[in-house]
Amino acid sequence: MPWSNQSGGPWGQKPQGPWGTGPQGGGGGQQPDLEDMLRRGQDKLKGFIPGGGGGFRGFAVIGLGAILLWLATGFYTVRPDEVGLNLIFGRYVGKTGEGLRYNFPYPIGSVIKPRVTTVNTIEVGQRTGDTSQRITQREVPEESLMLTGDENIVDINFTVQWQVSPTDPQNYVFNLKNPDASIKAVAESAMREEVGRRNIQAVLTSDRGPIEEEVRKLMQTQLDEYGAGVEIRQVQLQKVDPPQQVIDAFRDVQAARQDQDRVRNEAETYASRVVPEARGEATRIIQAAEGYREGVVADARGAASRFTQVYETYKTAPAVTRERMFIETLEKVLGGSDKVILDQKGGQGALPLLPLGTLQGSDTPSQRNVGGQTGTVIQQGAGR
Repeated sequence: MPWSNQSGGPWGQKPQGPWGTGPQGGGGGQQPDLEDMLRRGQDKLKGFIPGGGGGFRGFAVIGLGAILLWLATGFYTVRPDEVGLNLIFGRYVGKTGEGLRYNFPYPIGSVIKPRVTTVNTIEVGQRTGDTSQRITQREVPEESLMLTGDENIVDINFTVQWQVSPTDPQNYVFNLKNPDASIKAVAESAMREEVGRRNIQAVLTSDRGPIEEEVRKLMQTQLDEYGAGVEIRQVQLQKVDPPQQVIDAFRDVQAARQDQDRVRNEAETYASRVVPEARGEATRIIQAAEGYREGVVADARGAASRFTQVYETYKTAPAVTRERMFIETLEKVLGGSDKVILDQKGGQGALPLLPLGTLQGSDTPSQRNVGGQTGTVIQQGAGR
């Protein structure tokens, strides 16, 4: 040293500062010597090293301690929502679960710990922001306007919820450079494909649920093909409307279609009531005609059979058959008419006759069976 505590330094014999004054403060004690402090530190360090720290042995002990301290930096902790990805010289060698783990320390090894339980949300067609404690939404028409299968334009906003795959987190880390942009591009492509398969009426009304599920499956399939290491949890449609410029005209068209459906339903209801009645009436007429046909055919067959039987009888006894047929014919002709029978053998004229039919409470002449034949009997001849 160029000066010592005894000489007082460059400012004189007394311990003074650079501005010509001595040290301030109570006690008036002497300032500590920096060189003396370094010397005492070296002495303490030699006490810890065997042999006084001299030679190769001392440097070996110091090097070994440094190596052990460096190796101890390889311990790391994996949280329950993380997966540890071990790398050696930048190459992926395996993954570890939660808990205290170890890998070679830097620069040989390193660890990447992606979170596999965090659910992330991507918006397509709109952007939601929080400014001045107020949530605002901004439309993105270049993402939301899509073409349907019947060549109509529909405005769709939807969100995609995704998370890192717990089974393949290394694919997410090493295969995706910009996960949000990649997933958003796949989501927009899948939604356009599904909307392009349907007409606008189905997209606006009945197919919202099927579209969400089909888009989720299609996204998952495409991301798996890319080896993205991402799981799509849910696709949710936020807004499905016609473009703002034509929404009034579209509502008029919707009202006209509703009227068309109403009138069609009324016509179908009327048809469902009238057509069965007409079919029933037609069936009744057909059945009546068939019954009449069967009756006429049966009568004709009976008459033909009866005529054949009479003919067979006539061939056996012609005289008797002719008389019987004559009597039957008279019975049919005279059976329903008033008759007067005169006995030409018994007298010269007609005899008074008691109206038996009137006395019996009937306006028709009395009937009796004579010789197996039915006839009206007025008077029997007195000469018999």
